[in-house]
Amino acid sequence: MVRSKRNGDLYFGIICGLAALCGIGPLLWIVYDLVKLGAGRISPGFFTDAVRESGRAGGIAPVLHSTFLIVLCCLGAAIPPGLGVAFYLTENGENRFRKWLRASVDLLATIPSIVFGLFGMAFFCRFLGLGFSILSGGLTLACMILPVLIRTTVAAVEALPDHLRSSATALGLTKTTILLRVLLPGATPGIVIGITIGTARALSETAALIFTSGYATRTPDSLLDSGRSISVHIYDLAMNIPNGAQGASASALVLLIALLLINFLTNFFSELWLKNLHSSK
Repeated sequence: MVRSKRNGDLYFGIICGLAALCGIGPLLWIVYDLVKLGAGRISPGFFTDAVRESGRAGGIAPVLHSTFLIVLCCLGAAIPPGLGVAFYLTENGENRFRKWLRASVDLLATIPSIVFGLFGMAFFCRFLGLGFSILSGGLTLACMILPVLIRTTVAAVEALPDHLRSSATALGLTKTTILLRVLLPGATPGIVIGITIGTARALSETAALIFTSGYATRTPDSLLDSGRSISVHIYDLAMNIPNGAQGASASALVLLIALLLINFLTNFFSELWLKNLHSSK
């Protein structure tokens, strides 16, 4: 009986190990291919030089500049309304309009990115007259990440203990004070996670930006200039440029490292913030 239980634990451990390997195996394979194909192209000049020969030579400095501006516009446009909608859904009870709003947020999360791209081209580029620009791309991505930001913030606020609200109300604090001084600090780790997920999606998005921010490889002078994000750069090199595989792999490796770095820094500072919060109590 004891032996059969040990064998069962052994088999279960093997199955769990194989499942973990299946989860991390594709990532290791992708990293191996990118390092094999693109690591030789990466150098200090790759981050500082302009794009030459359609990406077959030179660096990705203008691409990184455009990507940074697009993500900055995206987060700047998405965070205020995202937090506002999330707190509205959690702090004002439940009625028919809020149920409809929750369903709309869930539906928005299922829309394919290419549909967002077509919407951004029709609304931001043409109707608002922004053209193919950094701003159009950033606003389109803001619409894409809104559901993620709203849902993660709602989950973070709803996970807070109920006694926080009741205790703050008993002290005579207003709803605004409770929101800003009690709920917002407590939900900060969840909000940061939502922003991180949104940033990762914005960095890796291609379809929506092809129709809104354009393909220009020059350094943009303003938010109304066209600019190529790094994901669009990877797509163009891989699909449209002959002999562009090495440049695409090198750019993809840079993107992957950036995503891993963002996730690492987010986890590190979230844990540090929580540790300081608990130590101050």
